[in-house]
Amino acid sequence: MPDARKPYLAFDLGAESGRAVLGRLHAGALTSEEVYRFPNEPIHEGTSLRWDAPRLWREVCDSFSRVNEHELAGIGVDAWGVDYALLGERGELLQNPYHYRDGRTRTAMEEVFRKVSKEEIYSATGIQFMPINTLYQLFAAKRDTPELLRAAKRMVTIPDLFHYWLTGKAVCEFTSATTTQLVNPLTRTWATGLMDLLELPSYLPAPIVTSP
Repeated sequence: MPDARKPYLAFDLGAESGRAVLGRLHAGALTSEEVYRFPNEPIHEGTSLRWDAPRLWREVCDSFSRVNEHELAGIGVDAWGVDYALLGERGELLQNPYHYRDGRTRTAMEEVFRKVSKEEIYSATGIQFMPINTLYQLFAAKRDTPELLRAAKRMVTIPDLFHYWLTGKAVCEFTSATTTQLVNPLTRTWATGLMDLLELPSYLPAPIVTSP
């Protein structure tokens, strides 16, 4: 069990900035202290809008120098849930992840509905319909860059990309995974039946892990 006297380090990657926060839990009370803040702005790559993942990783690493006097009880990362990263055969990041503001999903939702009804999708996932959801992003990727999906061996959410770089374990935390509109909330597993109907690679998402 983690030592309650030791702080936790949390990273919050928001819409315009990221921050590193030390959190302490003592006698049932949580206190927090922001130790570092850095910009988090998408970058243009050709006509695409992307996460600047390598720079954000450098910022995460730089944050540790600001807390090196502390022995940490744990580390966690939070970010926008709908975006995802693709890992290759050697675990490498295949490309900077698409940003949810990228325009490639403008028509993807309606294209998906022509293959699978809204009722079926909601019954399988129970998540609100937004064009930025991972479901429509993946559909757009299959439509526009099928060779990239074929090269990918694992898909993780943005928070779990950083967890992977921190730990070497490619998994998807349950609450973050639910934002993809690709998770069955009853079984807490990937909605592989829905993915198969849309001819999306159901082997791609990393295993889901849940809190005890």
